[in-house]
Amino acid sequence: MGAQETALVTGAGGFIGSNLVDDQLARGRRVIAIDVHLDRLDHLRSNPACQLQVGDVRDAAFLSRVIAGSDIPKVDIPKVDIIFHLASAHLEVAKSEAYFWETNVEAVQSLLEIARNNGVRRFVHTSSVGVYGPLTTLPADEASACYPDILYERTKLEGEETVTRFVKDTGFPAVILRPAWVYGPRCPRTLKLFRTIKKRRFVMVGEGENMRHPIHIRDMLTAFELAATRPGIEGEAFVVASDHAVRLKDLITEIIAVQGLRFSPIRVPMGAMTALCLGMEGVFKVLGKEPPFSTRSLKFFTESSAFDIAKARRLLGFAPAVALHEGLAHTYRHYLAEGLL
Repeated sequence: MGAQETALVTGAGGFIGSNLVDDQLARGRRVIAIDVHLDRLDHLRSNPACQLQVGDVRDAAFLSRVIAGSDIPKVDIPKVDIIFHLASAHLEVAKSEAYFWETNVEAVQSLLEIARNNGVRRFVHTSSVGVYGPLTTLPADEASACYPDILYERTKLEGEETVTRFVKDTGFPAVILRPAWVYGPRCPRTLKLFRTIKKRRFVMVGEGENMRHPIHIRDMLTAFELAATRPGIEGEAFVVASDHAVRLKDLITEIIAVQGLRFSPIRVPMGAMTALCLGMEGVFKVLGKEPPFSTRSLKFFTESSAFDIAKARRLLGFAPAVALHEGLAHTYRHYLAEGLL
């Protein structure tokens, strides 16, 4: 890697972002971590190689100061070499449509321009397989058509297209990653799934025949590093997932097994749960709060996801190494060690 580099991670306070910050530090880079909340990185507050910056990616002036180095009190952290852009509006169903467009599209454009003006050598944009919308043909790949049907998915697709246009117009070295369902330590959704199963409160909506395509956080971190360092991939988009998709009911059976439980989830018809989610969203929107479940989270039970990662193997050099049972067992041990289960 040569001289010590500096990586900037937006969305650093989230599940994937916080793991990425730790991983980048372990690889010998200095890191600037940006998010509106950075509690998951409290263990790094005294680390001289890491600078925690509380801020919103919609604030272009803030981003300019940080990337140029004028907001960095630790003088041993120089200009930014790599940007991993993870910050996005996602599950905030009580937020306005404008908030999603500002965060997932307009902020991407601003960050690209700031990065180019400050000589950033590689920009890794984190998108989502959600850009495809409901898949009708499996497995999907980078050439599959995108038909996003909810606000999050539509704005993430427009964010991708913003990156693609910018690369085409300027030659700026940006790469797009489309993660599948990432799981592992620090993931609140994975923890919730483990907890509800452990308490025998998990409800299977529908028959559980839909496909989910997981990827363990360790493999995701490998993909980030390849996207940051692999030559000749500028402007490319890559689906990142494990080797195999799995039926939802088999995923739940595996989580039950790694916890050593004997448990058969009850099943609820899809129509009844959809009506309940819609009603819950309406009530909580009036209250200005996030509902405990929504039609967005219901996609976990209604949509199938399975992907062909041949392009990532060929051009990115990506080879997933964590099997599902191993990844779930590792995640379970972490939760036990942290006293979370």
